[in-house]
Amino acid sequence: MANMTAPIRLSGLARRLVSEGLLTEDQAQTAQATAKQASQSFVTYLVNNKLLKSDVIGAIASQEFGVPLFDLDSMNMELAPTSLFQEKLIRQHNALPLFQRGKRLYVAVSDPTNLQALDEFQFNTALNTFPVLVDEQKLSVTIEKALDNKNQVLDDFDDAELDDIDLGPDDDGDRGSELTDKNIDDTPVVRFINGILTQAIKAGASDIHFEPYEKKYRVRVRIDGILHETKTAPVALGGRIAARIKVLSRMNIAERRVPQDGRMRLKVSKSKAIDFRVSTCPTLFGEKIVLRILDPTSAQLGIDALGYEEDQKKIFLETMHKPYGMVLVTGPTGSGKTVSLYTALNILNTDDRNISTAEDPAEINLPGINQVNVHPQIGLGFTECLRAFLRQDPDVIMVGEIRDLETAEIAIKAAQTGHMVFSTLHTNDAPQTLTRLANMGVPAFNIASAVTLIIAQRLARRLCQHCKAPETLPKETLIEEGYSSEQIATDFKVYRAVGCEHCTEGYKGRVGIYQVMPISDAMGRLIMEGGNSMQLADQAKAEGIADLRASGLKKVMAGLTSLEEINRVIKE
Repeated sequence: MANMTAPIRLSGLARRLVSEGLLTEDQAQTAQATAKQASQSFVTYLVNNKLLKSDVIGAIASQEFGVPLFDLDSMNMELAPTSLFQEKLIRQHNALPLFQRGKRLYVAVSDPTNLQALDEFQFNTALNTFPVLVDEQKLSVTIEKALDNKNQVLDDFDDAELDDIDLGPDDDGDRGSELTDKNIDDTPVVRFINGILTQAIKAGASDIHFEPYEKKYRVRVRIDGILHETKTAPVALGGRIAARIKVLSRMNIAERRVPQDGRMRLKVSKSKAIDFRVSTCPTLFGEKIVLRILDPTSAQLGIDALGYEEDQKKIFLETMHKPYGMVLVTGPTGSGKTVSLYTALNILNTDDRNISTAEDPAEINLPGINQVNVHPQIGLGFTECLRAFLRQDPDVIMVGEIRDLETAEIAIKAAQTGHMVFSTLHTNDAPQTLTRLANMGVPAFNIASAVTLIIAQRLARRLCQHCKAPETLPKETLIEEGYSSEQIATDFKVYRAVGCEHCTEGYKGRVGIYQVMPISDAMGRLIMEGGNSMQLADQAKAEGIADLRASGLKKVMAGLTSLEEINRVIKE
């Protein structure tokens, strides 16, 4: 009996709240005992019973345990590891997985003494768990939203629900036509399109191609940069499929002779929607339609997820935070240039900066950034947008692409007069970008004084971690591929693609390969002297800047991709 009446030993947080005069010792002991009896965390009990406010507890817990208080409002929950969401554990412990970094799992908790929650998540996920301290009230709201989203993701759609998917234009404006969905209400076509869209999103596709031919109607999707045929349909359905998509995208369905562009939106839950950029093109046997899936999370992945080496990331971050200069990102279509630019803009997107972008078109909405779609047909091109931006007190400007001398000259002038300018060019590597600007007619002294950093990039398919297999290659072959004797001496493993149920042909996802070339004084002098791209490449190599091939070989050494894939995306 003596043990039952003995005072309960207070936890570190409870003791600190008592010492701060926020709770009496009796209140703390009662709260701790009752919370334990109810299988509830101490902090949750205090907040639910209105003994203390959640922000006060969070501040005290942060001081007591020396852990910064993380603001859940700044967290994009679409990036959370939803595959690790176990509703029973989350509700039982009022804890939520936020990030996964390799074998580490970071779990949001409002009570850092709740070790049982961390232990159970570690046991159930086989990952090392670490606490992230958050506000109790915000945690409860975030948990409800996260679980609501998880329960309504596309994985839950089955064939019976394909008729009811909320698919339509990406705005609530008037269609500008009397032709509406009801005019072409065609259940087989509706189900066909809805099924293709949901399957493409679940597969991680970037584009969907609807292609009419004389005796076949084919649907292909681009996954990790490679097109795969997924469906066929009767040729007779081609016109009805095109009409359905064009109505949803607010296009003129009566016009089939000229290309058209539009957008539409697929709502997958109460709080999540996926946008599609739609393009039509008349062919011999009907209109080919391509849908680009616009993933808003790709712009918010953060620089760590893009695949930069540590030294490359450091250079990129240091350069983008300079008060003025020009950063150029170069590479072929589909190499991830837009995501790199959006990532930089997201990092710079603070209340004290005025950021404006001119794009063709703006693929993803970035709150807090002034985005403009260029419209050359009405006289609103990149040049006109740049001139307007410079009259609106800008700090950071992004130009979708430098296509002509006039745009290049205005962008360079902006970089020379106290603005940070981001843009893209279509060249094979970083040194060729400088000669491309010179060939456009930009004076050498302007290039040398304005351009501060050039990033060339490619996207390589990432090897599936479930099925990749070691590949034995002779040293001679590795040297022919570009490895040095010193690298071969490290005895690294080369892996090849195999293929399993978790991936597509042995690959899942993509990783960036980069050449990050800051413009040094020596390189600037070489530009002024009229040096060609080969001389600039030699200077970059002398300064220790890895070219695309060398960066790709590092990804192979790290087991992220295969030599075959590097040879596919980087052609000498």
